[in-house]
Amino acid sequence: MLVRPQRRRTQEQTELIDSLEVGDEVVSAGGFYAVIKEIEGETLHVEIADGLVVRMARNAVVGLVEHDEEPLDDGATGSTEDELT
Repeated sequence: MLVRPQRRRTQEQTELIDSLEVGDEVVSAGGFYAVIKEIEGETLHVEIADGLVVRMARNAVVGLVEHDEEPLDDGATGSTEDELT
């Protein structure tokens, strides 16, 4: 049986919303990256910066942030004096 693409995306979004757990790093519809600190029904308490916890609707989550097992160190730590001259 074939499932229409829109229906499949809706089902995947529902599964994502239902699978959220404390500690997950998520992306909101507004583009915020946050870590879930507490879940109260349809409301999430998320940390968007160190010590800054805000409330967010559970349905505003559009994705989970997946981290690579080994972070790449490409040396990109900002500009240096050598780069400026």
